[in-house]
Amino acid sequence: MNDVPRGRLKVYLGAAPGVGKTYRMLDEAQRRASRGADVVVGYVECHGRPRTEAMTAGLASVARLRCGYRGGEFEEMDVAAVLARRPAVAVVDEFAHTNIPGGGRHPKRWQDVEDLLAAGVDVITAVNIQHLESLKDVVEKITGVPQHETVPDDVVRKAEQIEFVDIPPEGLRRRMAHGNIYAPEKVDAALANYFRPGNLTALRQLALLWVADRVDEALQSYRAEHAIGGVWETRERVVVALTGGPEGDTLVRRAARIADRSAGGDLLAVHVARSDGLAAGVSHASLARQRRLVEDLGGSYHSVVGDDVATALVDFARAENATQLVLGTSRRGRLERFLTGPGTGETVTELSGDIDVHRVTHERAGRGTLLPSRRRTLSTRRLIAGPVAGLVLPVLLTVALAQVRGTVSLTSEALLFLLAVVGVACIGGVTSAVIASVTASLLLNYWFIPPIGQFTLDDPNALLALGVFAVVAATVAAVVDRSLRLSRRAARATAEAETMSSLAGSIVRGGQTIPALLERTRETFGMDSAELVDEPPDGADATTVPAGPGNYLVLRGRTPSSSERRVLAAFAAHVGSAVERARLAQAAAEVEPVRAADRMRTALLRAVGHDLRTPLAAGWAAVTSLRSREVEFSPEDRDELLATAEESMARLSRLVDNLLDLSRLEAGVLTLNLRATALEEVLPAALADTPTAEVHGEPEDMPPLLADPPLLERVIANLVGNAARYSPPGARVLVTASALAGRAELRIIDRGPGLPAGGRDRLFEPFQRLGDTDNTTGLGLGLALARGLTEAMDGTLTPEDTPGGGLTMVVSLPLADRTQPIRAAQHAGGAT
Repeated sequence: MNDVPRGRLKVYLGAAPGVGKTYRMLDEAQRRASRGADVVVGYVECHGRPRTEAMTAGLASVARLRCGYRGGEFEEMDVAAVLARRPAVAVVDEFAHTNIPGGGRHPKRWQDVEDLLAAGVDVITAVNIQHLESLKDVVEKITGVPQHETVPDDVVRKAEQIEFVDIPPEGLRRRMAHGNIYAPEKVDAALANYFRPGNLTALRQLALLWVADRVDEALQSYRAEHAIGGVWETRERVVVALTGGPEGDTLVRRAARIADRSAGGDLLAVHVARSDGLAAGVSHASLARQRRLVEDLGGSYHSVVGDDVATALVDFARAENATQLVLGTSRRGRLERFLTGPGTGETVTELSGDIDVHRVTHERAGRGTLLPSRRRTLSTRRLIAGPVAGLVLPVLLTVALAQVRGTVSLTSEALLFLLAVVGVACIGGVTSAVIASVTASLLLNYWFIPPIGQFTLDDPNALLALGVFAVVAATVAAVVDRSLRLSRRAARATAEAETMSSLAGSIVRGGQTIPALLERTRETFGMDSAELVDEPPDGADATTVPAGPGNYLVLRGRTPSSSERRVLAAFAAHVGSAVERARLAQAAAEVEPVRAADRMRTALLRAVGHDLRTPLAAGWAAVTSLRSREVEFSPEDRDELLATAEESMARLSRLVDNLLDLSRLEAGVLTLNLRATALEEVLPAALADTPTAEVHGEPEDMPPLLADPPLLERVIANLVGNAARYSPPGARVLVTASALAGRAELRIIDRGPGLPAGGRDRLFEPFQRLGDTDNTTGLGLGLALARGLTEAMDGTLTPEDTPGGGLTMVVSLPLADRTQPIRAAQHAGGAT
């Protein structure tokens, strides 16, 4: 199997059901088959659409696997049969589908597809944007419909091809109105709910943005594989450079406006922490504020390490395929710029190439800098300029003093030469100072100490002057060198602290997962890749740093310097801490069910003492009275006592049944018998004990639900009873039903007081009643049990405010004509 080339995956992606994914998928299958390819239909769901079914004509297909599950019969793809057939291409619909337990090799269909790909079979499949794991919650907020079937984004991203099947919202609604998507009885509900124009527009935009990101990832991968450094202006990407100065807010807003001019433009802010002192003195408070501003404007913040700010900025911009770079004008004055040479802005402009550079003015421009001078170490220029100055400056001084010979005393002339030597020492260090002191001593001796025009090196005074020059120059140079070394060390420490502060801030805000930390590490140190492994690699082409017990951070790319390794070790420690936190979180999650069970048992013991005792005491008193021989009861009294005993025993039986069902739900052992269930089959019994309940509409027109009839009856009865309990006297409890997007919605509507402030989160907790002031009204299990039973049947129970006051409980369950799997098989407890 390992020698077989892996099959290729093609995904047809749509924004909503009915856009034509299955049709396009089958159309491609027909085209491939016409070219002689061995194409097999592994699983296709046509949903009764004639045009789609016609596209399957002539295509070979593998018989579906029929499997029973809790009283129902379902069809799944027979993966073993497809593998035995070994076609060149397999067509597999509904990529995010969850298999019926026992109906497939894996829980999810995309995992079955992975088996086909590993066997060398090309697969054509289809999926909607709402089934992508990363967008599940977003889609639910937009449509109000929860998504139970998802596929990891990475699985779809790894496809060889992703083709977006698009249709405008109005076109899709017309297709729906013509009956080309759903059956006629479902069209009105679908158009009024899931298929509203606003919903479809939002889903379409989500799909387009997701596909655009996928295309951008493919482009970046292609550029990296082919070592393309030039900018391809496929998308506006604006990089703004931040120094931590007060002008940063202005730069960020300006860059955001530039990015907004192009739809889909990206804003990236970058701060360079350097080791030569430029980063020293940065305002961390300003950087933190600017980072929040960038994120509020929809951008991303990055921090990189680089000894040369201009080169680091340009390298970062090219790596991100940036089209524009935004910088602030220099805060240095004219004199400082003249003495220290071109600044970062000028250098970036020279290096930028095809990246547009914007120099933004601000109120601090030319008014001095809050940062130390960029010439705080002996650069190459200073190492060259120092010796040259040691030779040239004394000569120039000699020429100047020769013009005023006789007007300046020898002492003053010696002091001027000494001043020149000190200046050279500050520029070039010890070597330059020695050169300057020797040159100055010889020139002073020859031109200014009598006899003029002769060297008098044998004169003790001349030797003393030369010695003084040398000692002063060496002392000044040593002080300068020490100052520069301390400055360099402090600058490096500041840069390291700044980088770690930025990383720590991200972790404290909770925005860094382990993959994000690895990407942050790779980006900060300019590496090609960063990964977390259990064992250090054998090759010498990687930098390996321990990241906690049994973990190693491996980076590939350039070799970091010794000072960078210290920061890298701190990054690795953070990664190790993140791994440990993830492990502890997993352990805590495993312990939580045990804690929940303990809380449940504690609450049960506290509540049972009164609530079970009350009907037991009433029944006991009635039976004891009937058995008493001391009192003669009339037939009416006897019947009343018997009725009291019967009512008490019935109440006690209901309480015990609720407790047992709730405990089964918590233990995950509740037995279900799911089958097609008509509403008229369960509504009469569910509403029998609530005379104020009233059904609106015609439940017999509703398609059958996939549910357990007795459990559905219990759910409706509990909800209706709860609604009646809190409704005003004489008010009716309304029950309505509708079908939407393959699911049925039951609404139990009351006109009671509704939910108190903050009560929505505690509504489904057992052993309590919202608003109760005593413990005489029951255990409060009704809503908790109703929710648990609904979720066990692959449904949801959500509260809504009734317009005009009151509470509406919405029960959503799958329709029986869908072969959607039931989550009850994996139900592991948690009725609340």
